[in-house]
Amino acid sequence: MTVFAGLMLGSLVASLNMTLVAPALPTIVAELGGLADYSWIPISAMLASTIVTPVAGKLSDIYGRKPLYMTGIVVFAIGSALSGLAPGFWFLVFARFVQGAGMGFIMPLSQAIIGDIISPRERGKYQGMMGASFGVASIVGPFAGGFITEHFTWRWLFFVNLPIAVLTLVVIWFFMHVPNERRKHAIDVWGSVTLSLAIACTLLATVWGGVQYPWISWQVIGLYSVAAVLLAAFVGIELRAPEPVLPLRLWKSSLFTFANIASAGVAMSMFGAIFFLPVFVQGVVGNSVTNSGAILVPMLAAMIVTSVLGGQLISRTGRYKMQLLLGLAVMGAGYFLLSTFDINTTNQEVIVAMVLIGLGLGTSMQTYVLIVQNSASRQDMAVATSATQLSRSIGAAVGLAILGTLLSQGMASSMARYLPASVLAKLESSGGGATATAVFDPSQLAHLPPAVELGIRHGLADALHPVFLAGVPIIAISFLATLFIRELPLRQTAHVAAGRQAGAAAGAEDSPLG
Repeated sequence: MTVFAGLMLGSLVASLNMTLVAPALPTIVAELGGLADYSWIPISAMLASTIVTPVAGKLSDIYGRKPLYMTGIVVFAIGSALSGLAPGFWFLVFARFVQGAGMGFIMPLSQAIIGDIISPRERGKYQGMMGASFGVASIVGPFAGGFITEHFTWRWLFFVNLPIAVLTLVVIWFFMHVPNERRKHAIDVWGSVTLSLAIACTLLATVWGGVQYPWISWQVIGLYSVAAVLLAAFVGIELRAPEPVLPLRLWKSSLFTFANIASAGVAMSMFGAIFFLPVFVQGVVGNSVTNSGAILVPMLAAMIVTSVLGGQLISRTGRYKMQLLLGLAVMGAGYFLLSTFDINTTNQEVIVAMVLIGLGLGTSMQTYVLIVQNSASRQDMAVATSATQLSRSIGAAVGLAILGTLLSQGMASSMARYLPASVLAKLESSGGGATATAVFDPSQLAHLPPAVELGIRHGLADALHPVFLAGVPIIAISFLATLFIRELPLRQTAHVAAGRQAGAAAGAEDSPLG
């Protein structure tokens, strides 16, 4: 239990990192500048986590779980300290990248350590407790993040991680005694490097396109071209690597392919709501940072409720496809509501949309992992699971880049419809290059004429409309992909079976990927 307490602390601090910061992001960009590059703050952490996660498990097999887990905590703490001390926007983006690298070790290794020290029969109970720590972070995080930002400073959102990180290190150092069965692994270094660079080039081109540079500029076209070359190299490397980071044979299974496409779309939708709704609630509706954080709570609470109830329903019936389709339809309705919001939208209308999105998310987030695991052969279980998590991370990062680009492009034209050119020039010179930052900074907002404030809120509402509207086709793609998923009966035996007969039974029920 002491070891498990350390794992829960690590999981809690990593989960809080996402939910604490989301409502504070508009305030952060108002102080540091960079609303046009708003999405880079969450993207940098996700990109780093995406890079690290695939190799974290294999490194821990070679060097041991305990030192790698402690390394992740230390890296995360360093990133938190740097984030809290950030003197400028791009330094904060770098510090968040460091934080994300730490998270890339913490999250997968906590699951691996549970597998090392807890029997399969008892494992579900403990993984449920780990899920509860995410639930606590989901409920407490947004409200606490808003409260800390409004009453202290956003920098404390990062500094509060440090004492929890120190406590976690002490518990792990003294009490974690994990059996370390060293296994030889051929780490796919070049596969990881080419995939990471390809993702980074794609994200950079997407965020820059139509904002810093025209879409047909050599900078944007060049980055997309480099990404294509790197992806081609990645495919060649994966075909030859003894232990590829993303085995291409898995994609021969239509079930694996459609489940990953749908899961990536759901991740895009989830993070789009978490990180862009506070912009609307604070910038358009005019709520305080604390209230904007509180408005995220109904979505996350609904997600937890349907996740628990949906899991129970799947266990009782063995069916999951209809539940997934219903959840995606409800989530699509929530995003459609978001796309209709304007300057007259009330908090109650926002909460209704949030609850709908949360209900859909709860039925789908973990179910796609279950689908992949249920269809995977025993030898592919671990790699298929990690590949699904990788697809989700990539989807979230790319989705944030696309939505952030839509917001940046929309602001350029929408503000001009409501504000004279002279006012725009003055606001841009005092607001870090982005007109809308004035409504997120109380010191600037207090000096704005009412007509200018109203114009900014109108312009921001117009700019956010295509951001939320984009969520509808993304969810529609997930819905169509789910329609093509062949519903297999859920196995009633674990892969790890004692005896030749049980092993044969498990093998007979498998539908091996590839």
